[in-house]
Amino acid sequence: MSPLPSTIPALVRTRVRAAVRRPARLTPEETAGRALILRLVSLLLQYPDCELTAARTELTVLVEALPATPAAEELARFTDWFAAQDPEALERHYVEMFDLRRKSSLYLTYYLHGDTRRRGMALLTLNQRYKAAGWDIDGGELPDHLPVVLEFAALVGPGGGEAPLRHHRRGLELIHRALTDADSPYLHVPAALLTLLPPPTEADRAAVARLVAEGPPNEEVGLDPYGTYGDGEFAPPGTFVPPVPAPPTSVPPAPSSRTEGPR
Repeated sequence: MSPLPSTIPALVRTRVRAAVRRPARLTPEETAGRALILRLVSLLLQYPDCELTAARTELTVLVEALPATPAAEELARFTDWFAAQDPEALERHYVEMFDLRRKSSLYLTYYLHGDTRRRGMALLTLNQRYKAAGWDIDGGELPDHLPVVLEFAALVGPGGGEAPLRHHRRGLELIHRALTDADSPYLHVPAALLTLLPPPTEADRAAVARLVAEGPPNEEVGLDPYGTYGDGEFAPPGTFVPPVPAPPTSVPPAPSSRTEGPR
């Protein structure tokens, strides 16, 4: 969108931009189809345990039956690869992409707030949004975990339900870029999601470029590190952190020549 003339009052310019980015009103059928895409993206971004890998054929058939849309095309590219992989290889690839790489972590508030105190407040606010909508995530996962955010969006709908996704658009862009740079077939899953959101602004693109170059905000003072992460980095909460090797066992002193019996 081209910049609005500076002669237009700031309030009007803001409202015009908001109207352009606001989701269009959808029919019930379109809303249901959108919710299905969101649930599929949520499912495909979860750890590929034995239950998920056992359902790969059904998932592929379901994706193939979707109406032809850019999101459906992206998901079809992913499920073609997903269905053909060895389950153990899938598990290893998932851990490498989402647990061992900071720029493709699935915890969205990390990209906005990093290791700062503001992140805890953001998690609390997100959890309160869920409870206000009558939805309880049962404490099994952090509220900013992308599959959780997607399930909430599918449940509540395009307006308030998808607001957290729009709010964390820049983090989603970074995840997609990181997966693309890693040449991971998982790149098609966030690509499908991004087709449902308003297009990025120039400010969004600039912010993503800063995240790529500098990483999220950092505030080590007063915070316990979440664990060593790569070259001296800190992992976002909930991510897999390789165990630190145990220190070598001390060699016991040689026994003396004096023989002692049991005491």
